[in-house]
Amino acid sequence: MSSFGCGRPGRDFHEARLHSAWPAAWGLSTRADGRPLLENQPLITDTIAIRACFLGFVFGCGVLLSFSQSSWNHFGWYVCSLSLFHYSEYLVTAVNNPKSLSLDSFLLNHSLEYTVAALSSWIEFTLENIFWPELKQITWLSATGLLMVIFGECLRKAAMFTAGSNFNHVVQNEKSDTHTLVTSGVYAWFRHPSYVGWFYWSIGTQVMLCNPICGVVYALTVWRFFRDRTEEEEISLIHFFGEEYLEYKKRVPTGLPFIKGVKVGL
Repeated sequence: MSSFGCGRPGRDFHEARLHSAWPAAWGLSTRADGRPLLENQPLITDTIAIRACFLGFVFGCGVLLSFSQSSWNHFGWYVCSLSLFHYSEYLVTAVNNPKSLSLDSFLLNHSLEYTVAALSSWIEFTLENIFWPELKQITWLSATGLLMVIFGECLRKAAMFTAGSNFNHVVQNEKSDTHTLVTSGVYAWFRHPSYVGWFYWSIGTQVMLCNPICGVVYALTVWRFFRDRTEEEEISLIHFFGEEYLEYKKRVPTGLPFIKGVKVGL
């Protein structure tokens, strides 16, 4: 996701001040001077607090599972990774781009497909853990998945911070006056670093769980999703930035395996 859905065009918002950022970090509306509007806010703040506390509780459960002497300890790694991902999506958005902050910034209701994918991985792990518990104790494989998750999480958050205040979870189809093409930082390595991060994070979760079926399905599904997403986004980027983006596109790869982005006719 960029300033156009994955952290692409935009400029760092260095002028942000704490007094204007903290109300938005809690989902509060603000006046022009940055002071919070408190009308009709209790329900919003309560809902945010409930979600944050829930994710904290889930993270704690994951820590306990991680240190348990059972075949569920690697599932504890997964639970910690999942809860941290969703909480950090909200937190980084609150710091980076409070104007776009909403309950949806947790990404807990990302899509029906996302929910089905998560449930499927839990079901596979549970069934295989019951009938083939030794399959879930391949520590080196789970550790490899954990490294993939850490790499993906760090890369995605680095992309969000680099894009600054223009990062938005929703693909933007109209160019703002403040949008510029970000090509520094992690964007000098990959054209779509937040997509790359999420790609390896999602596959890493299944490697961590030693889920052979969901591992293959996740890899194919997210690859197809990001192939279509990058092409859709780059059409807008070329429209917004023209030759500047085309030159950037020639220099820097997408970062996603076997995905080159939208094809441009001569």
